[in-house]
Amino acid sequence: MATTSYSEPENEARVHLRRLEILVQAAFAETHAAREQALRVSREVVRNSANSIRATHRGDYAQARQLLEAISKLLQTLDDTRAGHPQVYYAGFVEDAQKEYAEACATLAFVEGSRLPLPQDLGIGAAPFVNGLAETVGELRRFILDSLRRNDFTRCEELLDLMDEVYTQLVSYDFPEAVTRGLRRSTDAARGIIERTRGDLTLALRQHAVEERLAAFQEDLGVQGDTKGPPGPR
Repeated sequence: MATTSYSEPENEARVHLRRLEILVQAAFAETHAAREQALRVSREVVRNSANSIRATHRGDYAQARQLLEAISKLLQTLDDTRAGHPQVYYAGFVEDAQKEYAEACATLAFVEGSRLPLPQDLGIGAAPFVNGLAETVGELRRFILDSLRRNDFTRCEELLDLMDEVYTQLVSYDFPEAVTRGLRRSTDAARGIIERTRGDLTLALRQHAVEERLAAFQEDLGVQGDTKGPPGPR
């Protein structure tokens, strides 16, 4: 029975293929582990960001800030991923989580009346930051509508003006979508939210003015009735 023999170049090729398999398996395993960690951290960032926004709407600013501090520490754990596995870090889901973080930070700053942090303060890029800023417009609408339901008009016009300022800044970023990470869609959505909020607030303010005039009129009628006194005997 004939035996198969391999030449020396063929044996060397097989050895190199085996080495390649080992190297690729190890590289893929390392990338997969980095991706799983980044996904876990990103999910936690999104969850804590949502909880921070809810705390802000409740007026629990201390709790909102505590959650944001926890998010900051979570995102710092991804520094090694950015250095060793940039393809994982910039795959999209990490920046989506950073966008939610920026939205929570901006919402707290606007509602509380504190300083708006900059991207470098949060340790994130400009694209996720401004996309988060665009999402904040929706949260400001929610705050205004909640205020209107409480019949509180104190900051409604101020926050509507702030929404306009945010939109004006967003439309000034005239760069390709690959650079801004879909900012144009977020900006278009913000514009619609602002116009609906303007209409709702205008209607509520007019109704409030009518109610105030009616209350004043009724009060005047009551005063006039008291000054006339009871009718005399006939």
